[in-house]
Formats: sequence, structure tokens, C-alpha cells
Amino acid sequence: MTLTALKAQDLTFRTANGASIVDCVSLDIRNGDRLAIIGPNGAGKTTLLKLMCGMSRPYAGSVELDGKPLHGLKPIDRARQIAVVGQADQPDRRISVRDYVALGRIPHAMRKTRAEEAALIDAAMERTGLSALARREMGLLSGGERQRAQIARALAQEPRFLFLDEPTNHLDPRARGALLALVAELDLTVVAVLHDLNLVPDFATRVAVMRDGRLVSSDESLSRDLVREVFGIDLLRLPHPHENRELTVFDLSMTHH
Repeated sequence: MTLTALKAQDLTFRTANGASIVDCVSLDIRNGDRLAIIGPNGAGKTTLLKLMCGMSRPYAGSVELDGKPLHGLKPIDRARQIAVVGQADQPDRRISVRDYVALGRIPHAMRKTRAEEAALIDAAMERTGLSALARREMGLLSGGERQRAQIARALAQEPRFLFLDEPTNHLDPRARGALLALVAELDLTVVAVLHDLNLVPDFATRVAVMRDGRLVSSDESLSRDLVREVFGIDLLRLPHPHENRELTVFDLSMTHH
């Protein structure tokens, strides 16, 4: 049986001047989910992600982790369960890749031997294909390599949940697909804000659609009517020309309306 691991109830977030960014959102995250949060610009996606992982406190509503209030946990205890890769993460350019990945071990300080710590860091780097770059400075990495280093740091943290805020921004199409394929193979519950709709069908087991701060839908897939309603584009399912499967295609019209 798949159990609810993280439960958001009536989450609301307002700015200092009272503008509502997230409005009464309820959402259950089940163990093993790969939930994609999508929506137009300004829909409240990143704010919802920050509320659900504990980075921000809600104006109203609550988040529970295994039935207990998330904000009742000490930050270090929360960090042992939840790893976050955010858009604004800017590592010191001079730090080596290995030392950066090792930062993921901070919540577990003094809980393992030095050899065990080193093995966990090495495993995280190997899993993300970074072993050969261990001594390279973070400032010398490509965008895709830097994103993989952030995933490796999160893996070294040994979390149950991985929260990603638009992890494929600034990556080329091949690197975007490769990064999400890597994340999909991890044995973690994942919540990701995604901007590129083309990445959603192959990655997500569930899709939460936001619009104007509200949750419009939380389902296992996107429907054509919903995509048309929220994004104003057509979703097409077409036979693959060489393989026995369907392709999900978003028809992005170039006409100006």
C-alpha cells in the first residue's frame, strides 16, 4: 500500500502587502511519487514548493511529515529527511566538486566513521557521473555538470524526499532529458517544479497544475482539455515513427493572438 508521506492542507501564502501567492492548496505526496508541479509564470509553483519542503512558513494551513507538523521539526532533523535543489543555489566557484558534494553530509555530522562518510560521498558522485571531476572547481563546470553536482550533494544528504525547483533551467535539450532520467532512477520521493512541459510525461508519475495560486488539478497525467485551458496550447498524442509507443507533443503556435 502506498502511504501519504507528506501532506499539505489548505496552504496559503501572502506577501507583506496582502497579495495571495498560494491560495488554499491541499496536496498529498505519497512514498515513491515523482510529482511535477507545473503552471504558467506567476502561478505560485516555486512558493508552493518552498512551503512544502519547509523553506517558507505558510500564512495559513499546514504541512505534515508522517503525520507530524513539518515546522515542528528542528532544521537539522528536517534536513535528514528532505534535500532541496533550488534555482538560486550559487556554490562558491573555488570549491572542488568533491568538497561541494561533501556539504550534503552536514546534517549527519559525527554519525558515521570518516571512511563511511567518504564512501557515501564517492557513491553520490559515481551515481551522478562526477567521479572524474572530483578535483575540478565548481566554477569550471558546465551548466549540466553543476546541476548534477547539486543532485550529488542532495544524494549525499541521504534524504527521503528530493525537492527540485526548475532543475533543467539553462540546460540544452539533451542535458535536460539526461538530468531528469537520472533523478527518475533514484530511490527517492521527488517533487519538482518544471517549466518545460515536454519533460513532464516521461518523468512524472503525478502532475499538479497550478494557476493563479490555486491547484487546478492533481492527477497521474495531463489531459488535453486541461492543457488547453491552462496553457492555451494543444496536447497531441502521436504514434512514434520508429517505436511501438506514443509521443506526447505540445503544439506551440507561433501566431500572435
